[in-house]
Amino acid sequence: MHKPITILLAEDEPALGQIIKESLETRNFNVLLCDNGEKAKQVYLEQHPELLVLDVMMPKKDGFTLAKEIRSKNDTIPIIFLTAKSQTKDVVEGFTIGGNDYLKKPFSMEELIVRINNLLNRSNLQKASETLTFGDFTFDFPKQTLQFKEDDTTQLTHREAHLLFHLIKNKNQVLDRSLILNKLWGNDDFFNARSMDVFITKLRKKLSADENIQILNVRGFGYKLIC
Repeated sequence: MHKPITILLAEDEPALGQIIKESLETRNFNVLLCDNGEKAKQVYLEQHPELLVLDVMMPKKDGFTLAKEIRSKNDTIPIIFLTAKSQTKDVVEGFTIGGNDYLKKPFSMEELIVRINNLLNRSNLQKASETLTFGDFTFDFPKQTLQFKEDDTTQLTHREAHLLFHLIKNKNQVLDRSLILNKLWGNDDFFNARSMDVFITKLRKKLSADENIQILNVRGFGYKLIC
């Protein structure tokens, strides 16, 4: 049997936190439940979980602040935000500071579990062991690193690496927007589409060193990596 994956759950509503914890434990996850952001930061540093589920509105330290602090030390750990907020600016802020997914309350446990599994290397894609070259870049997918010529290596986030992998595999072809949203985000709703736009912008900045590489927005269809 595989070793259970450890998830840090930061949720200040006791009943909801316990429900989520028990539901995930029935799926063979090890869950570390915290009721405020400061405690969650301490547990993160001590226990080194493999995924974070963070409520945005928490006492002592909110989920966005906690995510920023963790992202400054760890670029790759998957982060899912839980929130009652639904304004676009809040969603965009969450993705901009490094969130991988965003779940609005109320939500079903099945939806949360699907999103967790999508972020935890459960697909065949995640098991790929490839080093890909395109233009003057070398992309090590398993290590999630990107190197330009002989320059220093840049560490990509989990979501950046998987989005880039698909773009490279379909270079000079249109990567269907709906297909990739469903594959990497779990569905193609408005909020996930905004999330993907944020990650595309990040990748464009990282690839700008090679003027022969572009990520084009093909309106109504998706994106195309020109190389």
